Amino acid sequence: LLVAFGGISPKNSQVSKDGIGQHETQDYVRKANRAGIGLVQISPIRDDFIDEVDVEWIAPRPNTDTALMLGIAHTLVAEGLHDREFLDTYCAGYERFEPYLLGDTDGVVKDADWAANITGVAAVRLRALARRMAGRRTMITVSWSVQRCDHGEQPCWMAITLAAMLGQIGLPGGGVGIGYGSNATIGQQASKMPNLGLPQGANKVSNYIPMARVVDMLLSPGVAYNFNGEQLTYPDIRMVYWAGGNPFHKQQDLNRFLKAWQKPESIIVHEPWWTPAARRADVVLPVTTTLERNDISAGLRDRFFVAMYQAVPPVGDALSDYDIFSGLADRLGVAKEFTEGRDEMEWLRHMYTNAQRSAKKQKIEMPEFDAFWDRGFWEFHTPEDSSILFEGFRADPNKMPLKTPSGRIEIFSKTIDGFEYDDCPGHPTWLEPAEWLGSEKVVKHPLHLISNQPLRRMHSQLDFCEPSKNTKIAGREPVSIHPDDAAARQISRGDVVRLFNDRGACLAGADVTESVRQGVVRLSTGAWLDPMDPADIGSLEKHGNPNVLTIDKGSSSLAQSCIAQTALVEVELYVGDVPPVTAFDTPEIDAI
Repeated sequence: LLVAFGGISPKNSQVSKDGIGQHETQDYVRKANRAGIGLVQISPIRDDFIDEVDVEWIAPRPNTDTALMLGIAHTLVAEGLHDREFLDTYCAGYERFEPYLLGDTDGVVKDADWAANITGVAAVRLRALARRMAGRRTMITVSWSVQRCDHGEQPCWMAITLAAMLGQIGLPGGGVGIGYGSNATIGQQASKMPNLGLPQGANKVSNYIPMARVVDMLLSPGVAYNFNGEQLTYPDIRMVYWAGGNPFHKQQDLNRFLKAWQKPESIIVHEPWWTPAARRADVVLPVTTTLERNDISAGLRDRFFVAMYQAVPPVGDALSDYDIFSGLADRLGVAKEFTEGRDEMEWLRHMYTNAQRSAKKQKIEMPEFDAFWDRGFWEFHTPEDSSILFEGFRADPNKMPLKTPSGRIEIFSKTIDGFEYDDCPGHPTWLEPAEWLGSEKVVKHPLHLISNQPLRRMHSQLDFCEPSKNTKIAGREPVSIHPDDAAARQISRGDVVRLFNDRGACLAGADVTESVRQGVVRLSTGAWLDPMDPADIGSLEKHGNPNVLTIDKGSSSLAQSCIAQTALVEVELYVGDVPPVTAFDTPEIDAI
């Protein structure tokens, strides 16, 4: 049995950090289905699983995965289906967790009936799933999307706890995995491919912030905050230098971000496109795309090196990132130290040669660089024997302990408990999200917004190109809405609708579909920000960017991660003249 919280998304598994040579994730799902492995998808979005396999769809209220798992866990205990020997041998702190589960510590029994009231999934269905999971070899997966919510640490921790209660961690086809389907290589067989990369040098600045706390940093210099057991202080940032990525895509509560973006004295970006970030920068350095330079693709956990040939000369005045930084290094008087006397192709040859030496130590023969470059790719052979996650730990937890303080699976963490965070106790806990369908806030904003990855682009990349534009409705990002919710608002497919809450509002094209749970709307991320009046922060966004609606708040004092999937909205038919989308119009540039 495979129980996938958040599904195993077919679109997300087509991409991976640094590239992917062979797309295999969905083939494994198909093989599992043909082999008779039961598939259960727990997600408010049905197409988080490929549609040609036989999968049971359970659609809970968003952000209630932890409560659902607790209800399953209670059934395991109540019916004596949990593995006490595994918990005693391989885990630490279960004796602190079970009293919470049974209600001894807070008077609330976390049984299937309790979970049903929170999740909207019938108690009889939860109990049946618990028995099914205990009755056969079961693998639990949790997609990254499940973490992107208020208290997003809890469902991951609870999934590990649930897998430990089943006692199958370290066995073939059992246990737990985080991130399956979130990108192409998670869960794939590890290859013996050597690393390929540039020397990093040493950063003498030791200060850091959690990635999702950029706006707090810009707006609140000198303010103290908690993070992972430490109390840190936001620095006073005067200049932003952004190379690679689009901050106006990845940031939540964009109207708040627009205020913060005015704080730095200088903002410099590298960009080939007029993205929202480039439009709001002081200096834009035109940089080449991958088609205008040479490179090598070597994906994390992939088994291919791929030669990425320059297809066209740099357009206009564009330079590669390497050439830009080399020029800056020259002006700073450190050109020799930075470039080491190598140009683009010499660095590729140097990196490849280093990888070749590393491979030789593993008794892997690679072709010489020129032969690889002429051929265009090189495939590394993966081990014939499959590797089972935590197999060694299960065989002997004393000889192969985990990298935890106790060396065991920490169902209760003394370390986290010692932080004394109200928003992240010492064991997995149901904590009510800031916004969800079970709160009183639904009176004003009755729909839960899911802002997942788009279907025909990666994040906001190439939103102006045909694959992305062909998914638009009325020229805007499509918002999926259940037929019952659409009928109650007199919305039909193709209508332009307005999504709004107290943080902002945007327009989108209505897609009426049963692929989303009732009470849920889906507006994928990545539509380039396009406010009606760019000079007016809070102006209606015309293109369908969901991050004018999402919350900019840390998941907890432990992780301070983004909670983009925690947001309530209302949707209404847009009345009046529909404004044109201008996100891709190029600005006027004065000739120098």
